[in-house]
Amino acid sequence: MLKFKKGILIGFCLFLAALLVAPVFVVAGDKVNINTANKEGLTSLNGIGPVVADRIIEYREKIAPFKKKEDIKKIKGIGEKTYEKIKDFIVVE
Repeated sequence: MLKFKKGILIGFCLFLAALLVAPVFVVAGDKVNINTANKEGLTSLNGIGPVVADRIIEYREKIAPFKKKEDIKKIKGIGEKTYEKIKDFIVVE
């Protein structure tokens, strides 16, 4: 019985540690500015991985900042489905 409780305690501690070192996630009320967010901030968006985050950063630096949030669909890898998942969590300012 003691080993079982010890295993649960260790598992719970590992879970808490993972939460502390996990990347920053979008919290209710916070939005990601796609014109200023770093790679970590962009990958916190559902459906945006590191490769697409790099494309977003490259686009805004080499071509132009996003004028409206719908412009993010110009990025390869962001179609209508991904846009629908992230549109309420992004802003352009």
